[in-house]
Amino acid sequence: MPRFSFALKALDGAARTGEITTPHGVIRTPAFMPVGTAATVKSMHPHEVRESGADILLVNTYHMMLRPGPERVARLSGLHSFMNWPHSILTDSGGFQVMSLAGLRTLNESGVTFRSHIDGSAHQLTPERAVDIQNLLGADIQMQLDECVKLPATPADVERAMRLSMRWGERARRAFLASGRHTEGYAQYGIVQGGDQPALRAESARALVDIGFEGYGIGGLAVGEPQAVMLDMIAASVPHLPLTSPRYLMGVGTPDDLLKAIALGVDQFDCVMPTRSGRHGQVFTRFGKINLRNARHHDDPRPLDEHAACPAARDYSRAYLHHLVRCGEFLGAMLLSAINLSYYQELMAGARQAIAAGGLQDYAAAVREGWARGDIAPWQEPDHA
Repeated sequence: MPRFSFALKALDGAARTGEITTPHGVIRTPAFMPVGTAATVKSMHPHEVRESGADILLVNTYHMMLRPGPERVARLSGLHSFMNWPHSILTDSGGFQVMSLAGLRTLNESGVTFRSHIDGSAHQLTPERAVDIQNLLGADIQMQLDECVKLPATPADVERAMRLSMRWGERARRAFLASGRHTEGYAQYGIVQGGDQPALRAESARALVDIGFEGYGIGGLAVGEPQAVMLDMIAASVPHLPLTSPRYLMGVGTPDDLLKAIALGVDQFDCVMPTRSGRHGQVFTRFGKINLRNARHHDDPRPLDEHAACPAARDYSRAYLHHLVRCGEFLGAMLLSAINLSYYQELMAGARQAIAAGGLQDYAAAVREGWARGDIAPWQEPDHA
């Protein structure tokens, strides 16, 4: 069985392209990981997710802890078999839920106790239990438990959470090494915290490198701060992370976020945006963002993009997609989610090719020019009078 490794293939400034190898396959980087929160990418068949170009999925530890339970998944041969995804899987540790479910949890040095959002039952998640759950799930890459704070926050609260996350990282690493999973080729990432404080970001990154992980997440961003602040915090973190380890920007983001973070040296991304937007009638294309709820689409016979890789973008008219969205038909959510995931993967593939050729800056400029032109010229607007 292959072991975890990262091979750097090319550099273009700070941007990198390479390959991450896990026990379940090769991940081409920069890579976008579709989010399969509860062991499913919403509105998508696993084979469709793979056909979109995805090499790896993200599954959430907190949600799998509640149902069906990690022990049950282990008895059923692990996540890969359970969800019919034989490729790589990364599991988030539950740190995001420490923030998003703040009203349903208590936190102390030991860990976090959640009141289930489903039935109110109590569940304790410690750094060690998070490792145990992710081992039971069979994740190729698992994340340490951390505390993610919503921004803006006071510098004191940001520092407190960063230092707690650092201590939890030490405990998570000890538990992971004690489990022996690293000897089987699996990996664990530490998570850089520090909110919007550059000095704390740098300190967190250096401390995690001293602990020694196979890869490094950059967490606690896209949680209320402006994009410029997010980019500054990436720039404050990356120089302190090893060139030979993958860097994962957690929970980000828009296509523009991805291009800018790639230029700063990020290798992996995840976000619910492409599937969530698809379920609400919004698509991402080389013409920019298009809202299919808008009435201007109801007589439009054109496809979204006749040159797109995704068949759904080529084979269905805007009028039909608009109809599905306005009627709330499940097929609309399925088709638009597929279009969005495919576009995100096309964006990543283009970035990989551009970095290999030393042309990421020109590629990003051309992509943004396409977004700025838009999907329809004013004189082409259908007459709905």
